[in-house]
Amino acid sequence: MANASRQAAWEYWGAELKRRREESGLTQEALGRQVIVSGGYIGQFEQAIRKPQLDVALRIDEVLQTDGFFERTWRKLIDDQRYPDYFAAAAELERLATKINDFESMIIPGLLQTAAYTRAFMLAGNPLAAEEYIEEKVRGRLDRAVILKDAMRPVYWAVLHEAVLRVPVGSPAVMAEQLEHIAQLARERKILLQVLPFAAGAYPVMGKSLRLMEFDDAPPTAYTEGAYSGNLLDDPAVVKWAQAAYDLVRAVALSPEASLALLESAAEDYRRCASTT
Repeated sequence: MANASRQAAWEYWGAELKRRREESGLTQEALGRQVIVSGGYIGQFEQAIRKPQLDVALRIDEVLQTDGFFERTWRKLIDDQRYPDYFAAAAELERLATKINDFESMIIPGLLQTAAYTRAFMLAGNPLAAEEYIEEKVRGRLDRAVILKDAMRPVYWAVLHEAVLRVPVGSPAVMAEQLEHIAQLARERKILLQVLPFAAGAYPVMGKSLRLMEFDDAPPTAYTEGAYSGNLLDDPAVVKWAQAAYDLVRAVALSPEASLALLESAAEDYRRCASTT
């Protein structure tokens, strides 16, 4: 589904929510209390500024007695085969964010990946997959990265554990290209980059990934991901905890200048290895 038609469909979802809420005689605040979100969130759903999570859609159906209408339409709208089901909602929010903070402990964040790196990563988990499947996943990831090229791009800050640089994904040439790509984005001041070195030792959210997103007219969210699962978190207390964890990681990471030097050194090592094979 094209972005324009998808947005129009979400606007229909929001308009239906408003119509059925008003028919039930509920204010945004009253409905919000019953589905365990704020009244402001209900307003953002109705204006298609923000997409609800599935559990919220289910509770809306229950409160408004709409026989599963909002769940069914949610599932249809959020179904984008380019992304796993657990990440689709986060991908929608990514396009609206004004600031994105990423931490990754083992892989390059999706917004920074090159096509060759993505391909190697996908093939590692799907060695018998059809070529069309792999290409679809690669295109989906590259489509997401377009937001970093936009004049209105979000502020993007990434903290990468040194393991991300040292564990090869694909050939040495693939890794060299990937790290050089990130270095170029940093030099062009399109991203802020820090590396958490091995020497830093223990750190919060060890072995995990963490993303924080901020918006103009909506509260911030946090997203964490594990094997075949993801959690989009918008409870203020949880988001506050996630922000504190991210701040601690960022505090013990190398400076942006030292991080760029380490990244470029790793890229050079891979390039040298590629030239001898």
